[in-house]
Order: sequence, then structure tokens, then C-alpha cells
Amino acid sequence: MRLMISGGGTGGHIYPALALIDALKAHDKHAEVLYVGTHRGLESRIVPERGIDFKTIKIQGFKRSLSPQNFKTVWLFLKSVVTARKYIKEFKPDVVVGTGGYVSGAVVFAASQMHIPTVIHEQNSVVGVTNKFLSHFVDKIAISFESARSQFPEKKVVMTGNPRAQQVANIQKTAALQALGLKDDVPTVLIFGGSRGAARINEATAAAIPELNQRDYQTLFVTGQVHYNKIMNGLAQTALAPNVKIEPYIKNMPAILPEIAAILGRAGATSIAEITALGIPSILVPSPYVTNDHQTKNAQSLVDAGAAELVKEADLNATSLLHAVDSLMLDETGRQKMAANAKKLGMPDAADQLLQVLETAINR
Repeated sequence: MRLMISGGGTGGHIYPALALIDALKAHDKHAEVLYVGTHRGLESRIVPERGIDFKTIKIQGFKRSLSPQNFKTVWLFLKSVVTARKYIKEFKPDVVVGTGGYVSGAVVFAASQMHIPTVIHEQNSVVGVTNKFLSHFVDKIAISFESARSQFPEKKVVMTGNPRAQQVANIQKTAALQALGLKDDVPTVLIFGGSRGAARINEATAAAIPELNQRDYQTLFVTGQVHYNKIMNGLAQTALAPNVKIEPYIKNMPAILPEIAAILGRAGATSIAEITALGIPSILVPSPYVTNDHQTKNAQSLVDAGAAELVKEADLNATSLLHAVDSLMLDETGRQKMAANAKKLGMPDAADQLLQVLETAINR
């Protein structure tokens, strides 16, 4: 298969694309892949590091308010479609896949106009503006949440789950906690606000450290690189007990997840895919700063299934964080029940399912 794939701007668009690429190469050693992104997006660093052929398009999103910049956006989109057509003619893909972000809009639209088989993947429960636009032109639409189905043309939709789930589903324990100075036989809660960290989660956790020091369970607190020094300076007068470990960043986060008893963190699509694939109980604190509040809706799907608890960021402080974490970590039976419910929602073969959708589009 010759796969052209595009997705950019955030890890939520990039990591599912990389997971799909991994699955394709596992099935077809002769597969050829071209990733099209932007020169400034996160993908411009991550994708080339993986040894994947990478080309760029210059594009930007619309401003929500009336702005002269929107005229430039339209011009860049039209110009990007021309560039995408050039890449398509050169690469000759069997199928073109978009995983979200403005760049995928130009690439997938161009492919649809050239009658190349096209597929989009929607990671969230609330459909993004780019995928909403592309849904009218593509052959197939893959979703990760059932609640997204009604937002698309029904006949095109296939539930596949998030390909990221397959990457983590079969990860085995590797004594990763021991490597961080924690015990591997003590229940551990991971508090993590995403790769860049989350200020409100960090502040509440830092304020709770004196109490967390006294708990029988362990706490692994990952602040994000940009917040680490501030957090540690603020805790300079607070001794850390052996059961509490603070890290700025963990490079291979999935490797540590099988040893985690519970997670407190955001409700992004990648996180949801990972915790359901592995069946990890969670306390979700949705970011209020994302488009259409989609993280709250992502989280609610787990809460409704008894697979997670939800705490609004506005309600998060040291007291509410401790109450939520204690309620979960001191109740092993409750954790096991929540873990089983989370596992039921997981789709550990999501990447393979998406590959089947690609094959269907190609052979339509």
C-alpha cells in the first residue's frame, strides 16, 4: 500500500497517524508512506525523527472573529490544495488519510477532487471543523466515540477506535517505576497534565504534597518541562517522602502505564485511548480551553460507563484532588470495578480496524 497521511498541530492528531503507520508497516513491509504536515507544527519534529518521509504545506486556521487574517487563510488554503495536488501526483498514493488539523483539510480535499480514495479519522466525541468540512467529500469516516456518529453522514461512518490504543494494549511491565525510584509492589497514582503540563493540576497537586507524603500509596507527579522549576522552587521547603516522586517529563509514558493503578489527568483523545486499552481507572480533569469543550464530552463517555470520575478544573484544588485520589486509591475493589469498565470501552485492535477501512476505501 502507498499511504499518504496528514494530521498536525497537536499530538492528538499526530500520534494516531503514527500508530496507523506502525500497524501498516507491521502488515506490509513494502508499504510506502508520505506524511504531509506543516513546517511549524509538532509533526515537523516528531515525524522525521521516526524516519518517515515528510513534506510540508503552509496553512493556518480561521479566526473566530471577523479578521483580515481570514482572507489570508482562504488564500493559503487554495495555495495548499495546489501544493497537495503536486505531492499526490508525485507520490501516487493508493489512499489518502486525514487525522485532523488544518493541514489535513487541504491534503484530503485535494485527493478527493483527484478521485483518490480518502478516509478521515475523528479522535474526539465532538467533531473538529476540518473533519466536518471533509466529511462531505471523503469515502469513509472512522470514529473513536459513538457520540461522533450522528455528526457525520451516517453511511460513511465506521467505528474503529483510536489507533493509539493498539500501540499500548500489549505493553508489558518493565520495572519502570523502580527506575524512577518508586516501588513496583505499591499502588501508584500518576498525576499528569499532558506533555506540556497543566497549571491548575500542578498547583493543586503541589499544594497537596504534604498530605500525599503521608499516604500508603505512591504518587508519581509529572509536571511538564515548562512548569517543573516553578513547582520545585515552590516546594523547596517541603521534604518529599519516598512514596512521592516528581518528574518534569517521562519520554516513554506508555511504558510506565501498565504499572499505574490510577491516573489523574486530562481527557484528550490519546489519553482516553490509552487508559481504556489498558483498563486504568481515572480521575479526569477536562481542559476548559479546547474547542467545543470536547474533553468534557470525552470524559463523560467514560463516566457514564462507570470507567472514570470527572472533576471540573474550576473545582480542582488541593482538597478536592486529595478527596478524589483517596477515594480511588484507598478502595481497591472500586478500582478493580472501574478498571474492568474502562477495559470494556477499549479497542486494542483499533489500528488494524482502521487499516481495514482503508482497504475498503481502496477497493470500493
